[in-house]
Amino acid sequence: MKKTAVKPGAEKRRFSPDTILTFPVAQPGQLLEFLLSSMPDRKRTNVKELLKYDQVMVNGKVQRQFDTQLNEGDVVKVNLTRAFVTFSNRRVQLVYEDDDIIVINKGYGLLSVGNDKIKEGTAYSIVRQYLKDKDPRNKLFIVHRLDQHTSGLMIMAKSAEVKEHLQYNWNNMVRRRQYVCVVEGKLDPPAGEVRSYLAENSQYIVYSTDNPEEGKLAVTNYKTLKSANGYTLVEVELETGRKNQIRVHMHDLGHSIAGDRRYGARTSPIHRLALHARTISFVHPITRKLLEFSTPVPAPFLSMVK
Repeated sequence: MKKTAVKPGAEKRRFSPDTILTFPVAQPGQLLEFLLSSMPDRKRTNVKELLKYDQVMVNGKVQRQFDTQLNEGDVVKVNLTRAFVTFSNRRVQLVYEDDDIIVINKGYGLLSVGNDKIKEGTAYSIVRQYLKDKDPRNKLFIVHRLDQHTSGLMIMAKSAEVKEHLQYNWNNMVRRRQYVCVVEGKLDPPAGEVRSYLAENSQYIVYSTDNPEEGKLAVTNYKTLKSANGYTLVEVELETGRKNQIRVHMHDLGHSIAGDRRYGARTSPIHRLALHARTISFVHPITRKLLEFSTPVPAPFLSMVK
């Protein structure tokens, strides 16, 4: 078969993975001396250049300081090809990453994943681009979502198998999901449980019903952390994870989440929905280790109940 001529410069280049050396640390010491002893064939000036140009990583974080203290059990990686690709975005914080999963802290107002109108600038597209910059063959899969106007912790998977394993075993593998929110008024009683069946109407508004045939069971446990200025900071634990569950259940209590016009809020003092996914604890789908990640209560939430 005759080969089609390719315009010079337009040839597809086969991807060549970075050359990365991995060195476990056996005893305490300083980074530069450790690198020199680990790579005896390289000159001191060359090793310093690796540090200068972000090609050295300690425990997953790029290090430039030659006197960084190393401890037994640390892992040092050296990229001989280029600078390590690092994650930086003002609306998404990378909380944890390994070979199988990524945990992020999503900013409010950011879609978890694209829709018919918006494809880019979502939490998914931002993290996916980061992975593609590291290796064009990398893939990313959404495990669960947060509402656009809810901030907080989300889990993503690096393979379809890990995604499906987490989703199919969600109730067994996820041990704890804790949120914080600020509601209007003062909760009475200050702690308790809300249990109802949640259904959705044609306008996509979720509502509570007592009819088990009409909706899906939703259980929310709540506890007051602090009340002041006509608002209450609430800690919420989910036993189920239904769409808009916390928003609907707070509305059912007669104390809508501040900024939640859709579910009855009258005020919006911080110009956002005052709901944040603060803590998530789950069994790692591959290592089977129990992981827990927590974020601080957003400062604007605290300012409302000073």
